[in-house]
Amino acid sequence: MNLFNKKHSVLPGFGLGLGYTLFWLCLIVLLPLLALVLKSSELGWQGFWETVSTDRVIASLKLSFGASLVAALINALFGFLVAWVLVRYSFPGKRFVDALVDLPFALPTAVAGIALTTLYAPNGWFGQYLEPLGIKVAFTPIGIMVALTFIGLPFVVRTVQPVLQDLEAELEEAATCLGANRWQIFQRVIFPATLPALLTGFTLALARATGEFGSVIFIAGNIPMVSEITPLLIIGKLEQYDYLGATAIAVVMLMISFVMLLLINGIQWWAGRRHGIR
Repeated sequence: MNLFNKKHSVLPGFGLGLGYTLFWLCLIVLLPLLALVLKSSELGWQGFWETVSTDRVIASLKLSFGASLVAALINALFGFLVAWVLVRYSFPGKRFVDALVDLPFALPTAVAGIALTTLYAPNGWFGQYLEPLGIKVAFTPIGIMVALTFIGLPFVVRTVQPVLQDLEAELEEAATCLGANRWQIFQRVIFPATLPALLTGFTLALARATGEFGSVIFIAGNIPMVSEITPLLIIGKLEQYDYLGATAIAVVMLMISFVMLLLINGIQWWAGRRHGIR
């Protein structure tokens, strides 16, 4: 009896391919992160805790991850709607709108930040009308969420769109024949099929927003304890040649990001198993 149940692949070279994959991931991903953790360990536990537990660092972490989470949730909702319109409807200029979704991918983040600041500054195109109403966007946490929403939208749209395209219309027709209304069709047919892809897009948008820097610094105002994001705080530490302090804050961001992604992947796995999607 063979103790090892080997599955033969049509294409040879699995062992070599897996070896190269692990080597490349370790070289590109694991090794830099390990170096970051080892560098921060030079502070010692007490020095590490004193560095990352200051009010300024905690405020920046709350703002960075809080704004990223809100922006990712907004993108999950409206990104799904955009993908739905692009897949289910035909209208003049559809190709232009479809190409417009990818613009935040190609646009330099600094250009995006300048453009958003031009719109939402107190004397900007929109800001001059919002300011008298008591709504201040630029140089506030709201401006940060606007910037993070702008750069994260394509991740949701481009992950949900192919799933909607592959969704068979016959399933919806069968549900209609069985007496289901539109809400029931969406709840029982469409949403379960798109949920894993929607969670993937949400995760990508969240990860992108967490590390965003270029588009945020222009519209944030970078006021400590108010609109200062953690990546900017890390840059400030590096400019002051406080490399250990910068690595300590970076390690905290790394740990929080890892836990968040782990939870989201767990939810995605649970949703996939619950709805029979592998």
